[in-house]
Amino acid sequence: MPRDVLAALVMVFALAPLTGCTFGVISVPQLSGTGRVHPALESKPIPAGLGVNIHFYDGRDGGLPMLAQAGIDMVRKDVLWHVCETAPGRYDFSRPDRLIADLESLGLGLMLGVEYGNPLYDDGEAPRTEECRKAYARFCAALVRRYAGKNVIWELWNEPNLDIFWVPASDVDQYIAWCKAVVPAILQADPNACIVGPALGRCDFVFLEQCFQRGLLDLIDGVTVHPYRGGLARYPKTVEPKQRLPLRSDPESALRDYDRIRALIERYKPAGKRIPILSGEWGYSTTYVDRALQGKYLARQWLANMAYGVPISLWYDWHDDGAKAGDMEHNFGTVTHDYKPKPAYVAMGTLIAELRGYTVVGRVKLASKNDFAVVFAKGDARKLAIWTRGEPHDVVLGAGIRVSGAVDHLGRPIDVPTGSRQQVTDAPRYLTICGPTPLWLEGK
Repeated sequence: MPRDVLAALVMVFALAPLTGCTFGVISVPQLSGTGRVHPALESKPIPAGLGVNIHFYDGRDGGLPMLAQAGIDMVRKDVLWHVCETAPGRYDFSRPDRLIADLESLGLGLMLGVEYGNPLYDDGEAPRTEECRKAYARFCAALVRRYAGKNVIWELWNEPNLDIFWVPASDVDQYIAWCKAVVPAILQADPNACIVGPALGRCDFVFLEQCFQRGLLDLIDGVTVHPYRGGLARYPKTVEPKQRLPLRSDPESALRDYDRIRALIERYKPAGKRIPILSGEWGYSTTYVDRALQGKYLARQWLANMAYGVPISLWYDWHDDGAKAGDMEHNFGTVTHDYKPKPAYVAMGTLIAELRGYTVVGRVKLASKNDFAVVFAKGDARKLAIWTRGEPHDVVLGAGIRVSGAVDHLGRPIDVPTGSRQQVTDAPRYLTICGPTPLWLEGK
């Protein structure tokens, strides 16, 4: 059996909830290695690392104030080479200047993807010549130097494994050659820069392993993936609009993909280096799921990611790109095209409000692998987020639990039992635990 497959199986069994009546907490998986995770990628109290993808440079007309009200920590956006360099060696950074200034005023961080070709070089296609790569490196150096010390994470391209983004056809050797040209330029401009990639489209394990084999993990601080569910398409073709997606496509199904990715990282990373997985882009369009389910999935995606140890989760996306109900790409937003909040926006704000300042401890061992109870701590305070991938039913969380209050994923107070027997549904509930906290819930 190949070493990476064996490692993945070991990790699956190590992380899977145990059956039976012995309760405890499965701690958040820790990264192996002796090195330090880049400070920008460390797990910190909520809302650190939680955010959305955006498509604007100037959101002062409504976008940014609503984002700030939701309480998120960061956004993801791209910077397009051809927009900034319209003549060789002449750069116009007015658009990212405006965005970064606005984000800075609100205390929001930015994952900024450096992306795509330029008609001045290689016919506007993805870099394939040394001349183009050198020009790209000069551009990156100027860009990064301008924003050194700002709250920016630099991302290497967007979904280079897809032909639509690495034009005319995906090429792992060309992509890695480009990375090896621009990363030294970035680090020379800002030795403290945080660099992530490859912004993998869907979970293309073949392309990812080829990147690792060619040395990508020597260059980056974190592995960004876009784990849209449903195989080669974003959704299974058998799912009709507005139906609940099957378990293979719900947010928790990504955890097995993370196992495979982590096994590949362990196999190819430099000795001692610690490299986290980041969820850089991923959401559910309300063309295919109803708005209520999208809101549940946003909360479940973030909670499951945190329980796995994913320090950055960026929902796709913030705002509906259009108003056509039947166009999938128009309907990923947490707000409508005319800025009316969907349940996803309310769920986002509720999660952050309920857990602000808390850190994730781990996942409670329950009888079913489809049931989730994630523990969060802030000093001596404890909260639980509970839900199921299946039908509503009761679970027993363990002896000594005392619940003093609860709200649903939309922030509405709900009546729940005060003891350990609680109902789980497909919508997360946030339970406030009153002391004394049982030792098993402390992970002891």
